[in-house]
Amino acid sequence: MPQAAKGHVSRSVEGSARERIMKVAKELFAARGYEHTSTSAIARQAGTSESQLMKHFGSKAGVLEAIFSEGWAKITEEAGRAASEASGNADKLLRISQAFVAVLERDAQLKLLMLLEARRSRGESQRVALTEGFLGFVGLLDGILSEMRTRNELREGLQPDTVRSALMGMLEGMLRDRLLAERLGYPAQFGEEQISQAMRMASASFLVTN
Repeated sequence: MPQAAKGHVSRSVEGSARERIMKVAKELFAARGYEHTSTSAIARQAGTSESQLMKHFGSKAGVLEAIFSEGWAKITEEAGRAASEASGNADKLLRISQAFVAVLERDAQLKLLMLLEARRSRGESQRVALTEGFLGFVGLLDGILSEMRTRNELREGLQPDTVRSALMGMLEGMLRDRLLAERLGYPAQFGEEQISQAMRMASASFLVTN
């Protein structure tokens, strides 16, 4: 379970019932942990009913899935813009990783949930990690890597999904370790510049050298 997030959960929430539920749920999941947050607590603080929560999301797992999907959509949108400004495919991979980090650094609650909750298997649902938003991000990376393979820029024998899994796992792992360092004193005292350097070197290792 994640430790309680710094600060308190906001008491004044505006917007539609769906928006209020998502906002409050994200705050409560980050502050108390998913397992220790009830649908009744979410609905009560969002100023609505559990029946409305079920109507919009189906379950507590559905709320978390919606939060992840929205978060991945933001990451994919920003990563797409960053990639469009790159000088080549190798540079696109680096810019996408930097955009990923930037979005999470701007949203501490989303960062905590994505790094500590997204990959957990739950009895209610097995779909949380495979939201439409997440698959959109995977598709963005796979498209770039497929183009690199077509241009013979990837090392022989490497499949695009192999490279994508390796790079995503490495990036998420470094961010998770840094989060644990911030919250629990885990030995991972590196910053964004070192993450970018590591991603640059890792990406280069998959490329054909001239």
